[in-house]
Amino acid sequence: MPGLNTLRQTFAKVFGYGDRGEELRVFFAPGRVNLIGEHTDFTGGYVLPAALTYGTWAVVHPRKDRTFRLASTSFAGKVEIDADKVVYQKADGWANYPKGVFSEFNCLGSRLSGCDILYDGNIPKGAGLSSSASLEMVTATALNHVESLDYSLIELTKLAQRAENQFVGVNCGIMDQFASGMGQAGNAVLLKCDTLDYRYVPLALGDYQLVITNSNKQRSLTDSKYNQRRQECEEGVHIIQKHLSGVVSLGNVSLDQWQEVQKYVTSPEVYKRLDHVIHENDRTLASTIALEAGNIQDFGQYMIQSHESLRDLFEVTGPELDTLFEEARQVEGCLGTRMTGAGFGGCTVSLVHTEAVNDFETQVTVGYRGKTGLTPTFYHCDSGDGARELKGFAK
Repeated sequence: MPGLNTLRQTFAKVFGYGDRGEELRVFFAPGRVNLIGEHTDFTGGYVLPAALTYGTWAVVHPRKDRTFRLASTSFAGKVEIDADKVVYQKADGWANYPKGVFSEFNCLGSRLSGCDILYDGNIPKGAGLSSSASLEMVTATALNHVESLDYSLIELTKLAQRAENQFVGVNCGIMDQFASGMGQAGNAVLLKCDTLDYRYVPLALGDYQLVITNSNKQRSLTDSKYNQRRQECEEGVHIIQKHLSGVVSLGNVSLDQWQEVQKYVTSPEVYKRLDHVIHENDRTLASTIALEAGNIQDFGQYMIQSHESLRDLFEVTGPELDTLFEEARQVEGCLGTRMTGAGFGGCTVSLVHTEAVNDFETQVTVGYRGKTGLTPTFYHCDSGDGARELKGFAK
């Protein structure tokens, strides 16, 4: 966590008060790493994310004039918003994510009083670790407390997803916001994205640990082919529904059912997208069984199969992520590796023996830099708890 005194001093400098005894409150929402189950969330399938200890902090002071003033330690300037006039402005950049949350509270009939909010975070931007969901969830959690609202944490995850879908314009599924809100240290979360049925899955990795490798190839979901992939999946569902009764979402199509109806999907692109999603759902459930049984070798193999499917069938990896994948596989002590997040850049997540981590970082860096000219960044990640208020911040 960043130093409390430093954040307090920064808040005072930015907003002109806050270090003279006024009560400030601080909230935190983590980023997430998806262990397996990629591009299955928006199709109503299974995902297996874990919340991280990396995330976004929000230092908050309430106002009474229905005005929000937003600032970030990562960007210059402030953004000021009238609670009654929350509209998307491209020039506001990052601030559109919390603005989307304000807009959704307005849609629910909450009359917001306003706040000054300073954001601070340590999630690499554009790396696929869900900095946007973390920003949305820390804002939603802060307003729920400071404005004395009474929404459940699951309701806040839905609200945050709507903010990204309807205000920002990214058709993401619920996984990122759910993992950020509902994460639990020491566990991953198996989530069925259409019903929100979930259970915690112990991450008992023994002598192995998760290593996130940032390709440092930046990407933006709104500029990527993410929405196109979603449309292709929706097109495929419509075809399947003509031949399978009772199918509401792609996430409910079994492997056996897919064998029956795949002949009706004549578009090569749509076929590949569906083939990935349906098999990825099966891999996610198999991974859960493996982790619960302590069989991390099998889990590592499912990770590898997932990346190969995302590369060959869903086509969302790209040369940088594929290079990281191939370099990681060559390191002795790496049981599994795969891209994580939306793709088109961002990160991989790998399962590496603790004694091999240094060799892993050295070998992957040399191979990746030689083939792409880019230098990767590594993060040793622990699973953490979900969005919450941090007590003891005020003087």
